[in-house]
Amino acid sequence: MAYLVVAIIDDIDDCHPVMDAWEEAGAGGVTILESSGIGRIRQSQIRDDFPILPSLHEILRNKERHHRTLFSVVETEEEVQALVKAARSVLGDFNQPDTGFLFVIALHQVFGLETPKRDLRDTL
Repeated sequence: MAYLVVAIIDDIDDCHPVMDAWEEAGAGGVTILESSGIGRIRQSQIRDDFPILPSLHEILRNKERHHRTLFSVVETEEEVQALVKAARSVLGDFNQPDTGFLFVIALHQVFGLETPKRDLRDTL
């Protein structure tokens, strides 16, 4: 059975260290999304009406706050535990405020996981 490991990271500066830790723990790939929860939306004024050339003052005055959501599909429970341990090594206890949260979902079917890995240097 495969598993989806998802970490919503509160501080975007922690994103790359967690991603690196997951790769070191054996994640075959990590996908990163910019995300924002309802609490953050309510704390800040989100705007989608920026002019084509906004001033720096305007951008900073209306700064949106975002999370980063990382996810990876792994094949074993041992790999799940390795990713959880790796995330905790960077972020600490997820029960602390302003850390984020992590969850795991069992997947019944996964397609494309066995795709041969490419060397990213070949694409440069």
